Amino acid sequence: MTDLHLLTAISPIDGRYRSKVDGLALYFSEYALIRYRVMVEVEYFIALCEEPLEQLKNFDHGKFDALRAIYRNFQLEDAERVKEIENVTNHDVKAVEYYLKEQFDRLELKGFKEFIHFGLTSQDINNTAIPASLRDAVHDIYYPFLEELISKLEALSNEWRDVPMLARTHGQPASPTRLGKEVRVFVERLKRQLVLLKDIPCPAKFGGATGNFNAHKAAYPEVDWVDFANRFVGEKLRMEREQVTTQISNYDNLAAIFDNFKRINTILIDLARDFWSYIMMEYFKQKIKKGEVGSSAMPHKVNPIDFENAEGNLGVANALFEHLSAKLPVSRLQRDLTDSTVLRNIGVPLAHSVLAIQSLQKGLGKLLINKSAINRDLENNWAVVAEAMQTILRREGFANPYEVLKDLTRTNEVINEESISRFVDTLEVNERVKDELKKISPQNYTGVDLF
Repeated sequence: MTDLHLLTAISPIDGRYRSKVDGLALYFSEYALIRYRVMVEVEYFIALCEEPLEQLKNFDHGKFDALRAIYRNFQLEDAERVKEIENVTNHDVKAVEYYLKEQFDRLELKGFKEFIHFGLTSQDINNTAIPASLRDAVHDIYYPFLEELISKLEALSNEWRDVPMLARTHGQPASPTRLGKEVRVFVERLKRQLVLLKDIPCPAKFGGATGNFNAHKAAYPEVDWVDFANRFVGEKLRMEREQVTTQISNYDNLAAIFDNFKRINTILIDLARDFWSYIMMEYFKQKIKKGEVGSSAMPHKVNPIDFENAEGNLGVANALFEHLSAKLPVSRLQRDLTDSTVLRNIGVPLAHSVLAIQSLQKGLGKLLINKSAINRDLENNWAVVAEAMQTILRREGFANPYEVLKDLTRTNEVINEESISRFVDTLEVNERVKDELKKISPQNYTGVDLF
């Protein structure tokens, strides 16, 4: 099997799940990496032309559109040509340089070819092209998926805002809450992490072979190359240049981005497990789709597979994000090559994350609230109002109310509305307080409306 096919792909990202993440190929495929490299090289040449360099002063600025068309109209066959050149050079970035020199010949710009990749090392291209591709993929694909999920959760939290529900701390019946509020917890957590993610600057390294602009200064000592690079990276590439580096990026901001992805995914794992548990507890039923099979052996089953698929994909993504954020900032002396191979994989955890978000959306869309099961649990756990009762009794100066309620509720006898009412009648408090205590129920003991 030599031809790549959905059924022969080694990675499920490029096989089974390809249709769900196909859009990411425009940012993280080999074709995409080459295209982004071409973009950086072209924009760098244009930026040099805009500087007062003697050898470029006669370049016709009217040719800039034709140069930009090289990457804007970059096709698969163009990437294949770069790969053909790489088969000879055995160097991927040098192959891009030679490809562009061919394009300059085509555009009759032969006299300017040596200013392609002028004074640069390959990492000036990689450490701008790769962060740019990540930035664009996150903006174009990841943010819309995540924001859509947050909007869905926000809508559900509003829909279920007034639904009382038994809480379960340590897995045991606890003070009641509201279903909508519990969903809102995830909305708030995700929104906060999204703000933090958007606040992390997109980093770029651009400074020559060892970060000092050695070759640039040797050729044009009068040019302020630091100012040039800051303007080029900031204005042309829309990224933040790292000021003091080795041959490669410091990768600290990139690591922060991956850590932020990981935190978001951890929140989503928490969400997936909670909804899985609510389905197990029958608080939700799931919509049935005609023709679908829940179990190959048990015809009655409708499994919560969307939440399980999400959890699995999030786990894979986080394992890769963990490696990326831990490995990339570490390099021997001025550089080693370990970052190069690792960087080629940044689209993989992002793809698994996007898959997971889609699965969560699908799972949430199947939910049918089962209020009878939710109410049944509340009605079967009248002991949870003990917290409210002992707190009111504390207010009234009643002696040892916690201990009194503990003795009442921590037995093997049934605690229900009737037994609570009988207990209240035995208390030595005034009738107003007794009436107040008797009005408390698992259905209405849900605290403050928090949103």
